[in-house]
Amino acid sequence: MKTRFSIAIAVVVLGLILGTATAGAQVVASHAPTLPAAKADPSAKTSAIAPAMTVSGMPVARVNGVQLIDRDLLREMYTLFPYAQQHNGFPKELEPDIRRGALQMIIFEELVYQEAKRRKMTITPAKLAGAEAAFRKQFLSPSAYQEFLNNEVNGSQAEMREKIRRSLLIEALLNQEVTAPSRITPAQARAQYEKNLAQYTHGEILHIQSISIVPPNESSAVLKEAKQRAEEAAEQAKQAKTYRDFGLLAEKLSEDDFHVNMGDHKPLDAGELPPPIVKAAAKMKQGEVSELIQLGNNYTIFRLESRTPPGTTPFAEVKAKLQLEMQKKNTEQLRSALARKLRKNAKIETL
Repeated sequence: MKTRFSIAIAVVVLGLILGTATAGAQVVASHAPTLPAAKADPSAKTSAIAPAMTVSGMPVARVNGVQLIDRDLLREMYTLFPYAQQHNGFPKELEPDIRRGALQMIIFEELVYQEAKRRKMTITPAKLAGAEAAFRKQFLSPSAYQEFLNNEVNGSQAEMREKIRRSLLIEALLNQEVTAPSRITPAQARAQYEKNLAQYTHGEILHIQSISIVPPNESSAVLKEAKQRAEEAAEQAKQAKTYRDFGLLAEKLSEDDFHVNMGDHKPLDAGELPPPIVKAAAKMKQGEVSELIQLGNNYTIFRLESRTPPGTTPFAEVKAKLQLEMQKKNTEQLRSALARKLRKNAKIETL
């Protein structure tokens, strides 16, 4: 397992060197999965763990006669679900989907590589040498690098160089077919913004911090004690002069869900807040703290961080996010189209 783990780490390192989105099969994958892999909560406790497969160099697929081996598959599985390295295996209920997604990935990568060769694409000696030198520098010592070579390519510098060349060719073709064409210009983003202007129209936006006292039951003694604590909290809150002052007090005194984030509710449409808070905010200036407000059996004091009147969010404020969303959509569409095109006349066998 130590050998397998060290190889996986070196693979990730190489992916970072080459500037790829993810590191994976056959040293490096230069793309995201063609199909989404199974998602999992890394913090979730899983009792059933399927041990990571033992690599032996056996083929798992053939793409136009080229064999892809189990080492490639396992490496890609680690990329799709890196938590497996921490637990020495994959959750049993997810392992089939992870394996299936990884297999699709390495097949797609091989198709891209074969297409790059068919087009007679090349990598300049300078670029190859630079990538190889950068890769070497990531190892702590020459002996660590040699250990990686021994495990990965039987110690062959020439074979390692070809793997790096392969990764660069895949990256080059994907840049040509997917990355570059998917880019969104500011003009394209603005056109999309203006076409969907209603989407960016909003009502009044309030940004508040709160301190809330929430009695655990409705007994008279508990309600009386809650009111007293709320009044004391209100007196302290009135002394808060800054976002930080109020936030630290909220973390200490507040009993609502927002206390873990300095009482910050983030900017919200006024319609999403209780009417008494909206009414009080209308009479307040930025930075002011409200009087104590009773909401049912609960008590709240809030600080007005900001108020934005109804209107339309300017293009400048949504430009970056909009460009990113549009580019992501383009990327997914172009990658899927490329996968369909490359598979159309390919002979693919899964073993």
